[in-house]
Amino acid sequence: MVWPTEGANQKPFQPLVTYSHQETMSCYFPLGTMLWVLCVLQFMSHMAGGCVIEERIALMRIKSLLLEANSEVLASWGHSDDCCSWERVRCNNSTRVSGLNLDYVYQRKDYRTMVTIGGPCWNLNLTIFSSFHELQQLDLFSNSACLQNFDGLQYLTKLRYLNLSSNILVENNVLESLAFRNLKNLRDLRLGFNQIYGSIPPSLFELPCLEYLDLSYNLLQGHIHIDLSTNLKNLQELHLGSNRLNGSIPASLFELPRLQYLDLSKNLLQGHIPMDLTRTLKYLDLSGNLLEGHISIISPSNLCLSLQTLKLAANNLNGKFDFFWLRNCAMLKEVDLSGNAELAIDVKFLTSVTSFQLRALMLSGCNLDNTIISGPNLFGTQRHLQFLDLSNNNFSGCLPNWMFTNEAPLLYLDLAHNSLVGSLDHLMWQQQSNLQMINISMNYFTGHLPMDISSVFPNLTVLDASYNNISGYLPPSLCNINDLEFVDLSNNKLTGEVPVCLFTECGSLEFLRLSNNNLGGPILGGANNKSICGGTIFLDSNNFEGPLPNNLSGEVSIMDFHDNKLSGELDVSFWNIPSLEFLSVASNSLTGQIYPMICKLTGLSYLDISNNDFEGSIPNCSSKLMLDFLNMSSNTLSGFPSYFFNSSNVEVIDIRYNRFMGSLDWIQHLYQIKMLLLGGNMFEGHISAKLCHLQYLNIIDLSHNRLSGSLPPCIGAISFGYYTDSYDDDFLSKNIYDVPFDVGLSNMHSWFPYDANLVLPGFTFSTKGNIYTYSRGFYNLMSGIDLSANMLSGEIPWEIGNLSRVKSLNLSHNFFIGQIPATFANMSALESLDLSHNELSGSIPRQLTHMSSLEVFFAAYNNLSGCIPNSGQFSSFNMESYLGNADLQNSSKGSQCSPVLGPMEVEDVGEASDDPVLYIICAASFVLAFWATVAFLFCLPFGQRVMLQL
Repeated sequence: MVWPTEGANQKPFQPLVTYSHQETMSCYFPLGTMLWVLCVLQFMSHMAGGCVIEERIALMRIKSLLLEANSEVLASWGHSDDCCSWERVRCNNSTRVSGLNLDYVYQRKDYRTMVTIGGPCWNLNLTIFSSFHELQQLDLFSNSACLQNFDGLQYLTKLRYLNLSSNILVENNVLESLAFRNLKNLRDLRLGFNQIYGSIPPSLFELPCLEYLDLSYNLLQGHIHIDLSTNLKNLQELHLGSNRLNGSIPASLFELPRLQYLDLSKNLLQGHIPMDLTRTLKYLDLSGNLLEGHISIISPSNLCLSLQTLKLAANNLNGKFDFFWLRNCAMLKEVDLSGNAELAIDVKFLTSVTSFQLRALMLSGCNLDNTIISGPNLFGTQRHLQFLDLSNNNFSGCLPNWMFTNEAPLLYLDLAHNSLVGSLDHLMWQQQSNLQMINISMNYFTGHLPMDISSVFPNLTVLDASYNNISGYLPPSLCNINDLEFVDLSNNKLTGEVPVCLFTECGSLEFLRLSNNNLGGPILGGANNKSICGGTIFLDSNNFEGPLPNNLSGEVSIMDFHDNKLSGELDVSFWNIPSLEFLSVASNSLTGQIYPMICKLTGLSYLDISNNDFEGSIPNCSSKLMLDFLNMSSNTLSGFPSYFFNSSNVEVIDIRYNRFMGSLDWIQHLYQIKMLLLGGNMFEGHISAKLCHLQYLNIIDLSHNRLSGSLPPCIGAISFGYYTDSYDDDFLSKNIYDVPFDVGLSNMHSWFPYDANLVLPGFTFSTKGNIYTYSRGFYNLMSGIDLSANMLSGEIPWEIGNLSRVKSLNLSHNFFIGQIPATFANMSALESLDLSHNELSGSIPRQLTHMSSLEVFFAAYNNLSGCIPNSGQFSSFNMESYLGNADLQNSSKGSQCSPVLGPMEVEDVGEASDDPVLYIICAASFVLAFWATVAFLFCLPFGQRVMLQL
């Protein structure tokens, strides 16, 4: 159901199901025709300039609210008295407003400015629409509005189309109460907004003429309450997907007489699907009656005669779903039950003919029996199936023949993430002119791609055969498939060179990923001085060699060449790629300087040049490069990092293991930073309290530098890890996570899901005594602090204990004094705590034994004393965690404590003490080692500082 186009010759709204004249009159004129005429005469008395005054006032109030929310406004609103001529407004023959198309009307002038009280939405009181008594269509889709006072809609008795999707539905007066709270920081603000998410307003089900209701993407919570006594007899489409609704699915939903489209996907719904009469019927007694004629038992499956689309994907549904329950749904065209791992799907059918003919069936990630592959079952009855998704089901064995018969003219086939086997040489390479999208990724298919693939699949749009064992060469005939848009053949065993036509003569190709193969030759097929087609190119983790092309042009947005054998310099002087947003040449053998011409790539959001041999100072690009992500680690670069990028944009910086020096005053301006990795350089000076302004920080690594002074206590107020659960806005997830393709399913616009987790290289972070590699966006899953190997001193601030979401804390190899703060016990998420090689004293606080998540603890080489705790997680730590603490004692079975053994001590030293030769050798070794260490330290600047302080 879509909006009619705007203009003078607009067609009236057309419902999916037509009604008789009598039904229409009863819906539109509940008080009778005569009363309606009187109402019209009354309304006309208020008209001026071709528009009712009260409606014009209401529209201007909406404009005023947009201005208050710092939004762009509709230019035509208010320029004339006739509001019927304003854009996005439609009137009926009586010049009363009958339609308001206000989708995307809210456009912030400055997207970084938080509106109203600083929250994620602006306040829109729906009582403002109560003036539009003739309103039939209201579209508020995607306005980031906090919608409240739904009772204001109850007067819209003629409303037929209502779209409130992609907003936030809240309870009345919640925003006002939140605005007057004492919100100290962003954490308090977010906690407050967690309380405003509302449930489905019951008043919406009282609208007598409502046919279309969309409440998707509204963060709704609570149960679904559908009372059939309400005025829902005309409801045709109900969209409740992508919320937080819980509880069970009410059986009354399937009793709505005209319901055609039901979407409850992506919620938290549980229990069984209430379409089985045997589950809902508790007791039936027909004895002692004189029955005549037949008995008609009305079950839910008898009441879905109009149902066309059923979407229940991505919930927690369980029990059994039998397609036989849908036997009377003759209009059924689309069923999506994907993502319900505990839902057992029964596709066996008692007859060879069904009353419905599906066009789309999605059963990804369900509890499916492997016999679904072999049949006979539902699939043998479907002659018009075009869209089939059986991915993520652990199927094994070979593919059945029924998938490639002409009886089922498949356009889209998704078998990804199973355990299917077979050779592509004999599998499916028969004439398949219908297939447009094929996804057989993450299986065990072998063999070669057919050299005449353009003849086998002439209409192919999407080909994803990644993560298999496919070998051989890439067929040049791929370039002859005119409509080919997406190709992913990564993580296979392909060899040889890539046909240059895939880069220069690729027609409609927008996405090409050939990562993790054995492909070689020059990068981009040696396409120098040529225009590169295709928006996204991944050639990483292969054997491409030689220099980068020095003359490139085209409309490419992503180029990933990391982990190859490229050499030469990164010279972009003659690149003409204004659309380039992502560039990675990491882990190659590139040399030379980073030339200032890189600053002209002003569209870059992501730049990774790590693990090469770049040297010299970095250029000043701060006024041009608006990077979100920068990785320059493991080179020999120097200069001032802040000169290279605009500090207001960047979210991730990794410049570890270079030769950068100077103070860290510049990091206070990184207001959007989430991951800050500066370890292994020569930064010096103090850690300023201005660091605490970085409220989005999740990971910080300042280790192995020359930082001194004490830690500012305000570090305990940084929201480390607080935004990890809800923020995932890294570059790739915003650009290629979902790739849209229209596969010709009539009114169904299908989305081909692409997992960006498989794209970005991993990042390293030291924790638990080891260096771990994390996948894409790990700074949204991990939170940690590494300040080790500096010259920090003073006491450890007790405020650090407020960081309840930090998982790793490393303060080792510094000069901290005082006691271990007992407040560390409040760090409930902490998994690794390293305090070794400091000058800490006192006992280990007993409160730390309550840290149930702690897996690794190091306190070696301090001046600790007292007994080692032996309860909780501390009972699992060995003595290596406490070495070098002469006064620290190990708890015994009784009340006594025994000293902790030193690093060179053994339990039985009696004989050793009697051996003078061994004693002399040990003493001489110690003296030599001591003076060798002193001499070595004086040779290093860092050592000189340390020795001078002693």
